[in-house]
Amino acid sequence: MFEIIPFDRRGRQFSTYDPFRAFDEMERSFFKNSLTEFRTDVSDNGDSYLVEAELPGFSKEDIQIDLDKDRLTISAEHKSETEDSDEKKNFVRRERYYGSYSRSFDVTGIDTESIKAEYKDGVLNLTLPKKVPEIPAAKKIEIE
Repeated sequence: MFEIIPFDRRGRQFSTYDPFRAFDEMERSFFKNSLTEFRTDVSDNGDSYLVEAELPGFSKEDIQIDLDKDRLTISAEHKSETEDSDEKKNFVRRERYYGSYSRSFDVTGIDTESIKAEYKDGVLNLTLPKKVPEIPAAKKIEIE
């Protein structure tokens, strides 16, 4: 009447061994915690946008914000070296860590001269004010 069907952690039903699926899952789990991008939230505040970028563990000097025409790029680079050794330099532990992030955003329709940035508690807040639409001045058109 009822069967017990095994599921993996993602809720999928187990089936026969598929080497391609196993390879895909291995690749996904390997790159799951890679430093490809950082989390951002963009909210519309009416007259401006607020971009909140999570960059924990970075210092203010590690973060760079560039503006090239209509493209805003946030990049962060983190380098760390740890070394434990005795007097003879026989290493017991030696580690190096390097990570870099980079994200770009289209800022068409943004007043780029008034962008403000603040970094506090691992969160970069960018205030991007919207351009005020130019309303043409009223004028009278003569009939020829």
